[in-house]
Amino acid sequence: MTHPRGSAAKTAAMSAALSGAVDLSALKARAEASQKQPPAPPRPSAEGGAPGGPAAGGAVIDVTEETFQAEVVERSLRQLVVVDLWAEWCGPCKQLSPVLERLAAESGGAWVLAKVDVDANPRIAQLFGAQSIPTVIAIGGGQPVDAFSGALPEPEIRKWLGSLLDALRDKLPGIAAAEQNGGGVEQPEDPRFTEAEEAFERGDFAAAQAAYERILDVEPANEEAKTALAQVKFTARAEAAGPDAIAKADADPADLDAQLAAADLEVAGQQPEAGFARLIAAVRRTAGDDRNKVREHLVALFELFDSADERVMKARRDLASALY
Repeated sequence: MTHPRGSAAKTAAMSAALSGAVDLSALKARAEASQKQPPAPPRPSAEGGAPGGPAAGGAVIDVTEETFQAEVVERSLRQLVVVDLWAEWCGPCKQLSPVLERLAAESGGAWVLAKVDVDANPRIAQLFGAQSIPTVIAIGGGQPVDAFSGALPEPEIRKWLGSLLDALRDKLPGIAAAEQNGGGVEQPEDPRFTEAEEAFERGDFAAAQAAYERILDVEPANEEAKTALAQVKFTARAEAAGPDAIAKADADPADLDAQLAAADLEVAGQQPEAGFARLIAAVRRTAGDDRNKVREHLVALFELFDSADERVMKARRDLASALY
């Protein structure tokens, strides 16, 4: 699921809490004790391939509790390390991880992506106090410097990385060295997507939506445009919902628009089960056009997640029960 920009306060709070406050050497003793053990086999990435394989050019590495000290802490003294906390069952992770992997491969060594399967390595997630996944933490100079949670759109991730690289360029020699070598292979940009992404970045959601719709008019099967369009629509709605949307909806269950806005806000706040349950309850209370309106809104929320997400599958079953 895309983590909308309306959650900037939450992200900033996470960054402030992490910065300088996490002792990354906490895993060092465990790592040293396990050095005599054979390394664990690499786990598949969110795309199903081996992390850090040939396609990634060494820019993506699979990190365990045993290798964390060397691969993250010590490496971060030379270059920026971006830690991706993910799990196989996490739908938003499967949206975010491929984007991070591609950007890491394009960076030419300016930064490296360290992927951590939180199910296999729970101590790392605990170390960072991660409340949800995906959570992404930037490590520089041996300490966390910034973080965000949720599957941000690619333009926001690029902007976030750019700010970090600018801030750390004089502190981490690997960044300057990568830039001197050309910063990786430049990928040709599709001007249609560039137009849409720039509109999204400046907060012009109507223009971004129109740009993605033009792409789909020509290429109806373009999955990237479909996903981006759904994200833009959701982000626009979530930002338009006032902070008191949930309270208003709870006070008046018959206010259909309030229920829809509250569900958006709950999903944006990492509470999809609450948002789904709210709309399923509204489906049970309504009929005709009103019921169809709620159903369509709920289905649009489902599309923000991986279809195999257990929360979505349960909600789909509950929706079917409410309808029939």
